[in-house]
This record gives sequence, C-alpha cells and structure tokens, in this order.
Amino acid sequence: MHDKQVRRRRAVLALLVVVSLILLTAYFGESPSSPLHSVQRGIVEVLSPIQEGASRALKPVRDVAGWFSSTFNAKSQRDKLQKEVNQLLAQNASLKQALIENQQLKQQVGLDDSNAISSYKPVAAHLISRDPTLWYATIEVDKGSDDGVRVDDPVTGDGALVGKVSLVAPTVSFVTLITDHSFAVSAEVQDSLGDTGVLVPKVGDPNSLLLQYLPPHAPISVTNPPLHVVTSGFKSGPLDSLYPPGIPIGWVSSANQNDLINNREVQVTPFADLRHLDFVQILTHVNAGTQRAQVP
Repeated sequence: MHDKQVRRRRAVLALLVVVSLILLTAYFGESPSSPLHSVQRGIVEVLSPIQEGASRALKPVRDVAGWFSSTFNAKSQRDKLQKEVNQLLAQNASLKQALIENQQLKQQVGLDDSNAISSYKPVAAHLISRDPTLWYATIEVDKGSDDGVRVDDPVTGDGALVGKVSLVAPTVSFVTLITDHSFAVSAEVQDSLGDTGVLVPKVGDPNSLLLQYLPPHAPISVTNPPLHVVTSGFKSGPLDSLYPPGIPIGWVSSANQNDLINNREVQVTPFADLRHLDFVQILTHVNAGTQRAQVP
C-alpha cells in the first residue's frame, strides 16, 4: 500500500514537471496575443488589486520595522560617536593640562637661568590642595622635610614669588601666599635708584600688594613698560625671612606723589596667577647675604 502511494506521488510530480516544461516552451514560443499570454494577463489583472491592497496594508508594518531598524542603528552609531567624543575630550583635556604645566615649568626654568637660583637647590612641587576662600591664603604641596624643605623657605610659581613655607611635614608642606595678611617681604623697585621697602598684601583686594616704607620723594611712577618689583635679598627691620635677591614679584600698577609723600607706598600687581597655580618651586638651602636694612 505504501509503495503504491509513493509511486503515485512520483508519477504526479513527473507529470507536473512535464506539463510545466510544455507550458514554458509554448509560452516563450508563442506571440504576445497567444492564449497563454492572455491567461497570464488575466491572472495579473485579477491578482494586481489584491497585491496592491496587501502592499498598502503591510506598508505601516514595514515602516515600523524600518523605523526600529533605523533607530537601533542610529543609537548604535550615536553610542559609538559619543564614546569617540569622550575619548577625544579626555585627550584634549590631558593635552591642555600638559600645555599649562609645561608653560609653568618653562617659566620656572627661566627663573633659574635669569636669577641663578639653581644654587639654592629649588625643589619642584605639585599643588594638592588650596584654600577654598576668595583670598587663596594658603596652598598645600606634595614636598616636605624628606625633600629638604624647611619653614620660611621661599616659594615661586609662574616665574615669580608666590609665598613662603609656613608648615612642614615629612611628605607635604603648607605655603602661605603673598596675599595672606601675615605675609611681608623686603622688595626693591627696579628703577634708576633701586628704592627698597616692605611688600605686604593690600587689605580688601586679594589681587594687589603694597610696597611700603619707601623714601617720601622716590621717583616711582606708572610707566610703559611698567617698573618691576623684585626681592631685595636682605632682611628688613622685623622681617626674619631671608630671600634670594632678584626674584620677580610684580609690577608697579599705581603710584602718585601724594601717596609717596603721605603714605610712602605704591601699589603692586603680582606677576603670578595665584588662582591657577599647578606647580611651584621651593627654594631650599638659601644662601643669601645677611645685610640688614633699617626701616623707619
């Protein structure tokens, strides 16, 4: 029984193949007006509306599927691009930071070359914290007594004096900045006479200093280029800290004869940008003179 069914199916399949071959041969061999072409056109005319309707009915489905496919593809591209953007931003930030640090270190090298401070054994240090107040009165750096740092060692940054060491631990130090109310240093105006005085912070202005105890008729004025103010290199009156001579501090930004006669002072703007320091140099083993200036 089973064999008969198999033979019957094979015979039907063979018959269908033969009929298909005959129809194909007749179709391609006939003219466009032949009966087979007419039947084809009739079938197409009947099925065409159905096909068009089905196409219209399925169009929203295809659109939704296409939208999902495009959305997933767009999200994948977005995530890839966002990852690349984040990497580029990180690289850019790293390069900018390296550029800033390089500029600051170049200024420090220039300071050594111009003032022979290398003989004082400068120790490079990185800031690890700063005073959160507006004044930025103190900073903390990553060098301490293990590196030869001592209390009162002068500290430079941006190629200029920024403060002095006020507290030392084995691996860290605290630096009191030149804008702190307790800071003072003997300083000299680089003019024709080299008038000296004591440089202190200006009360109420964290960006300005005052050079006080100048001679009443000192010929100091605002010039272009401005007059520079540097460390004088010797002790002055009650000041105990001793600084190497010639360290830049700032420039004379305001001066008039009335202030000189009445107050014996001029205003000085610091060279160093105290708000954006990253690196400093601590000048250890200072070997300056011990001359003492008398301050009236």
